[in-house]
Amino acid sequence: MPADWKEKKSHFPVIDVRDLTGNFLPMILHKAQQVNLHSGICVVQSFEPKPLYSALVDLGFEHVTEKVSEREYRVYFYRREMKNITYASGADMPFKPTAIVNYKVIDDIFAGTVVNFWEHIWEPEKAALDLKTKLLLSLSNAIGASRFRQATRELIKAYSLGVTVEELDELFMLFAWNQGIGHFSSEIGPSTTFGVYRQIKKREKEGLDRRAIIDEIMKTFGDVNPEVNPLYRKQIKCCDRRGEY
Repeated sequence: MPADWKEKKSHFPVIDVRDLTGNFLPMILHKAQQVNLHSGICVVQSFEPKPLYSALVDLGFEHVTEKVSEREYRVYFYRREMKNITYASGADMPFKPTAIVNYKVIDDIFAGTVVNFWEHIWEPEKAALDLKTKLLLSLSNAIGASRFRQATRELIKAYSLGVTVEELDELFMLFAWNQGIGHFSSEIGPSTTFGVYRQIKKREKEGLDRRAIIDEIMKTFGDVNPEVNPLYRKQIKCCDRRGEY
């Protein structure tokens, strides 16, 4: 642990998320953004919260993780620099692996195993494929399996990293070719995934910039939408595929 702040960690405000079953990442990011330079926070989780690391690194934090027990990890985040996260960096990319919380409901240790698998796939130290390519491949696999919830999330994430409308045009032509016209017409066309694609094309043609388009899309196709959110939610009111309430 860095000697210049190891004595301070016991005074960091503690955020204990062990009993939370919803998406706690936005709350942590909000609190982290308000942490002053040379200060920190401590996050307590029942498994090692590895998806937090890259997000807070881009906010200027470094971290140290302490394993207290098989079901308690304490991660101390210390703000070394003042940075603002952006979609382009990947840290503020829409959607995080919140479905991991579902595994935590089953068993904390099982959730930790899933996190390790996620890290191995999505954040290896020496990745041969860039993240945008991985997202497009994951999107294509999801479409092939009719997992439109996953496909929608991957599409929005890929767009936030710079995927162009022209690339999406060719991708959706491939979907029609590989899945067949009938399947495309009855399943892909009415899906949230195609709805996001249509909205991106329409708004870019109207001259809206990428960040504004993403913000707009997230209001309709973000976690508020039960066809996109991977977590169980009761009595939620949301828009339909046409964007109407």
